[in-house]
Amino acid sequence: MAEATGKIRIQYYRSKIATPVKHKLVVKGLGFTRLNQIVEREDTPSIRGMVLTIPHLVRIVQ
Repeated sequence: MAEATGKIRIQYYRSKIATPVKHKLVVKGLGFTRLNQIVEREDTPSIRGMVLTIPHLVRIVQ
C-alpha cells in the first residue's frame, strides 16, 4: 500500500549513540527525534539511499 501512494514508512529502532557522525546526520535528516519513532516520507531515490546508508538503525514498516 505504501508503494501505491508514493510514501515509505520508516521506523528508527536502534540507537545512534556509538555510530559515526555521518550516520547521526542521516538519522536527523530523515526527521527522527526519538527511538521507535515512525515517520512517513516520499518514496524517492534520495530517501531510499539514506535508508540504505543506515540499515542497522532503521527499518521499513508497512
